[in-house]
Amino acid sequence: MNKLLIFITFLALSITVIDAKEGMSLEDISKVSSVGDMQISPDGAWVAFTKSKPRTPYKDEDGNAWSELYLIATADGAEPRPFITGKVNISRISWSHDSKKIYYTAKRRDDKKTALYALPIDGGESQRILSYDNGVGSYSVNHDGSKVVFIAKTKKPKHLEKLSKKGFKAKVYEEDIQTNHLWLADLNQEEPKAEKIKFEEHLVSAKFSPVSDQLLVQSSPTSLIDDVLMLQTLQIIDLKGRTKTKFKTEGKQGKAIWSTDGKLVAFLGANDYNDPTAGALYVANARNGKIAKRKNNKDSHIMDIGWLGNDVYYIEHKDAESRVVKSDGSTNATLVAYGNGIQTSMSLASNGQLALKTNTSTHPNEVYLASSSGSKRITDSNPWFADIAFGKQEVFNYRAQDGLDLQGVLVYPINYKKGKDYPMIAFVHGGPEAHRSNGWNTRYADPIQVAAANGYVSFIPNYRGSTGRGDDFARADQRGYADPEFTDIVDGKNALVEEGIVDKDKVGITGGSYGGYATAWSATALSEHYAAGVMFVGISNQLSKFGTTDIPNEMHAVHSRVWPWDDFQWMLERSPIFHVKKSKTPLLIMHGENDTRVHPSQSMELYRYLKTLAQAPVRLVLYPGEGHGNRKAAAQMDYSMRLMRWMDHYLKGKGGKPPNYDLEHEKKLESDKKDK
Repeated sequence: MNKLLIFITFLALSITVIDAKEGMSLEDISKVSSVGDMQISPDGAWVAFTKSKPRTPYKDEDGNAWSELYLIATADGAEPRPFITGKVNISRISWSHDSKKIYYTAKRRDDKKTALYALPIDGGESQRILSYDNGVGSYSVNHDGSKVVFIAKTKKPKHLEKLSKKGFKAKVYEEDIQTNHLWLADLNQEEPKAEKIKFEEHLVSAKFSPVSDQLLVQSSPTSLIDDVLMLQTLQIIDLKGRTKTKFKTEGKQGKAIWSTDGKLVAFLGANDYNDPTAGALYVANARNGKIAKRKNNKDSHIMDIGWLGNDVYYIEHKDAESRVVKSDGSTNATLVAYGNGIQTSMSLASNGQLALKTNTSTHPNEVYLASSSGSKRITDSNPWFADIAFGKQEVFNYRAQDGLDLQGVLVYPINYKKGKDYPMIAFVHGGPEAHRSNGWNTRYADPIQVAAANGYVSFIPNYRGSTGRGDDFARADQRGYADPEFTDIVDGKNALVEEGIVDKDKVGITGGSYGGYATAWSATALSEHYAAGVMFVGISNQLSKFGTTDIPNEMHAVHSRVWPWDDFQWMLERSPIFHVKKSKTPLLIMHGENDTRVHPSQSMELYRYLKTLAQAPVRLVLYPGEGHGNRKAAAQMDYSMRLMRWMDHYLKGKGGKPPNYDLEHEKKLESDKKDK
């Protein structure tokens, strides 16, 4: 009997060990894969999709993640088929109209530039069907497969290279930029040659009509990002570049598509020039240009659209959830209700089969199919997640000081115990015309599930100015830089303290871009509320930021609503450098050296002010070759490590002087050699 009890006890302990799961590590984040592009075949039988293949830090040559091509049948129980894998970058996938082949762009084999390929799905090798001296960009194949248009820049004159070798390298700022042009090629030719369509504006997108050779094009006066954001136009042209229909639009513009019969056009657009986002759905007559608003963004924002027959399909984000709706203009039918994951894009087949790219709190974007019961998942990019423990995630509602109802996403520590106060990190999104949903929120700059595994509460606030709650809420921070939008974050922290979840003296804050601005403001003007801060590509001086950014008009139109020269003092007082004497918060500042959106001088300014004042620890880390956010594996890993070590040091450790600046990456290299 005693032997039996011992055996049962041993068996129970063994099962416990086998079932035990650990939380995510930073190394885990670096290997997370997700679905990128996704297109369903016209007959609804297949979904082609790209899947990211991250590079392994310390082992692989540094660079962006690879992008592989997969195919999966929509029939029940189907498994994805790898079509093109390895060290490849497949992008811009689409289907032939007969569903027999997949088009994609890539730089393969002996390609010097990105080319257009076609891959038969019933077997056979990819065929390069079009190349161009300066590379093939986004493209559209016409209704019978005989023609293709694509976007590309003209090839630089040869004399520029010769002059450069002689030292003539002067750049004329914002004037010697290249413009995207539209090119046409006949695919019936054995070796198609591209000819430029006479159209003078900078091309953003071009799509063939489903029934004719007319093109729906989005363009801007120049290729400057400010013009692309704020001065985009929408029109229909023929293959000679002549305008057939021009639609009167204003402000920001999103996706634009043809109706199935080519008689109508749907697009996402702003309400006016000062609307922060293109969150309303419009339908227009393709012949006379008359526009009607199909779905307003009074309390939500439309994120993606599709069209089949008389129905427009759209993904609607409201608060921290999303849903999928089918609308014929008079009635709306919910296909996937709120609370069934976060849908980010869609693809429609001719038979009505709907594919969705969806994420949840426990996985990044995967392929789902809409069904009578909502939607079902058909891919699993990270089967190893089965062995990972995730912190519980939920929506957290609270009220601002001025009475405004607010929301955020809350992630608890793994093995959370009610009644215990935990250290907290506030992860602040950028924009501010963006929002974070109740889906997958973990990435290199927001290692939220790593924080959960290490005993932190993570708070992801959708402060005023965020999207997802309609036009009025998105405009609520205009002419209101920093206050009250960033006090919204403090109010969330205070509410969590009152709930008995968070230790008020162990709160950190981090964010990138506008979230970096929030962090800088919180570490200066609101310093008494935060014990640590990590600022990424953030703003420290609204005056000098205006003079060094590539989006000055967008800043004025949808953020400040005043020019610096009309109110220098207001701009200055809304700058963290103005409040540095209040700073007591240890601040780690990180920035890409090639950032044009928020110039690295913004980080340098704040660093120098704080360093000279010497009231609180400060450190500045710059990433060569990186821009407005890190793209390469090594820089992402380095950033994540520095972020978490800074928080651990000041929220869980002894604090005081900063931790050693050297991460000792070489030790990891040495350990990897031993492993081999």
